Amino acid sequence: MEVCGVDSEGKEFKSAQEMWREEIGEEGDETKKTQWYRDGVSYWEGVEASVDGVLGGYGHVNDADITGSEVFLKTLMQERLVHGETNQHLVALDCGSGIGRITKNLLIRYFNEVDLLEPVAQFLDAARENLASIGSETHKATNFFCVPLQEFTPAAQRYDVIWVQWCIGHLTDDDFVSFFNRAKGCLKPGGFFIVKENLAKKGFVLDKEDRSITRSNPYFKELFRRCGLHLYQTKDQKGLPQELFAVKMYALTVDTPPNVHRTRSKTRNNRPQIIK
Repeated sequence: MEVCGVDSEGKEFKSAQEMWREEIGEEGDETKKTQWYRDGVSYWEGVEASVDGVLGGYGHVNDADITGSEVFLKTLMQERLVHGETNQHLVALDCGSGIGRITKNLLIRYFNEVDLLEPVAQFLDAARENLASIGSETHKATNFFCVPLQEFTPAAQRYDVIWVQWCIGHLTDDDFVSFFNRAKGCLKPGGFFIVKENLAKKGFVLDKEDRSITRSNPYFKELFRRCGLHLYQTKDQKGLPQELFAVKMYALTVDTPPNVHRTRSKTRNNRPQIIK
């Protein structure tokens, strides 16, 4: 992809391909690629299993984040999932679930079942504990998968919503596309993806510490196109500290939406900061 970028140490790259060749080697170099993923997981294994820990020291953004997500989710559910029916059994997948922050504060209130996917064992253990007394027989956390996103294949047609937040930056471009191609068949009719991620002002920013990449809006759109996904609606997250990257929510569908909703993203010059 012909987009220029920079890493967290100030090194510039003429293209994403140049950056990926340096980080994961040439195509077929599985050793270097495996190390990329190991380093990413190792970084998060050294982080405290708390809201402040998984949010990179910005635990106070939790309320604003959840509020923005809830407004976005409710609109989408009303348009695509809830049609006056009261007996629907709705299921969500929380990707990069961490300690269960999003499931606990949002998803479990709207879905009958939520599955959590997280590669860091200590986070998933904390999620089990955090969710043990939350919910009910009809609204509960069901499965806890300790599997990396790039290796996970969801069950066919199980999910109404697959929620991907502050984790897809750890995937290489090819694994990004592969994950969504596998996951497309795991959505029920009318189901959709929500991707909520940091945005680089332009190109990309590589974080050398946690092995992640913050992509720009055009970069994301190009990858979504490669996945064969349709942009149904977008929304900018409001109320976050100015020193952080801008954050955008994307609703993506397998089917072609009758109307495409677009919003203009506001980006700022910010230091690299990946929060989960």
